[in-house]
Amino acid sequence: MDRRYRPASPLEQEALRERAIAEVLAHPEWSLAQSVRHLKTTMRLTTADLAKLSDVSFRTLQDIERGKSEGTVKTMNRILGVVGLKLGIVLDTESAATSGS
Repeated sequence: MDRRYRPASPLEQEALRERAIAEVLAHPEWSLAQSVRHLKTTMRLTTADLAKLSDVSFRTLQDIERGKSEGTVKTMNRILGVVGLKLGIVLDTESAATSGS
């Protein structure tokens, strides 16, 4: 937990998590780096905390946050999985239907 804040109770942690998820989902224009940074700061975690929770190296997480690396889908799923989110690739059936005609 980020030392700039007093420790959050489990109820407060859940509220912070829900707020972070809602805000990230409300901003699909954000890059993955912005989304990760927002999740981390809203939940009052340090980079080291998030790295430990997600089982991603500190350096990899730092590179993703700084935009030096986009990370793999597997890495992003580890990071996003901390809050119950998952990154995926889906077929845009609407786009595929119109481009095929």
